Amino acid sequence: MRPDASKKLAAASPKGTNPVIIGAVLAAVLIVGVVIAILIGGNGSGSASPVAPAGVVGGEGGGIVANAATAKGNAPTLDIYEDFQCPACGELEKRMGAELTRLATAGEIKLVLHTLSFLDNNLKNDSSARAANAAACAADAGKVMEYHSAVFAGMPEQEGVGYTDAQLTEFATTAGITGAALPTWQTCTSSGRHDQYVTDVQARAEKDKVNSTPTVKLNGQDITKTLSTADALAAQVKAATK
Repeated sequence: MRPDASKKLAAASPKGTNPVIIGAVLAAVLIVGVVIAILIGGNGSGSASPVAPAGVVGGEGGGIVANAATAKGNAPTLDIYEDFQCPACGELEKRMGAELTRLATAGEIKLVLHTLSFLDNNLKNDSSARAANAAACAADAGKVMEYHSAVFAGMPEQEGVGYTDAQLTEFATTAGITGAALPTWQTCTSSGRHDQYVTDVQARAEKDKVNSTPTVKLNGQDITKTLSTADALAAQVKAATK
């Protein structure tokens, strides 16, 4: 409760002071107090809800559906857990990327991307989280699958080198985020709009006991160790189709 300022004002005021003026001053003090309270309430830590990118499924920390527009109703769900600094994830993309894109574009799978960020702690940088936030912003632009592919195509050969802001922007243009969509993406990325979402994805993966990347699940079943070839992936998807 705000202390009553009227006695202090009265004591400090000379005799004959107009009570209307005192009332106006008190009103001004109260208005300022209300404004400050509103500002604090609106900007205080934890007051704002995390902003989830477009296409998130499965609740808090869920993955992003990369092909919502094309996935057929009977398509099995393929969840991929990756860290953008993970060399093994880069290798998976080299071997399976074209087939994953084909399956997703044809609607033969419902492709759900989970971008993890645990390697930031191991590599002492923040590139995993920044790239994951950038990918989430790409989801808002309807280009998350394309951005995902562009990041892995531009992955540095040496683990831990990470990504510069300029590279992340280059990946956006490669993914087809151009024109008026590009500055919107840049604002989203530079402001860290989806930073909390990225943190939530990592926490959710740990809760779901996903402890390595890449991890690939087909209708909830881990098939990572069976993905020897693109044909093997296609065969398992066909068998899982309802």
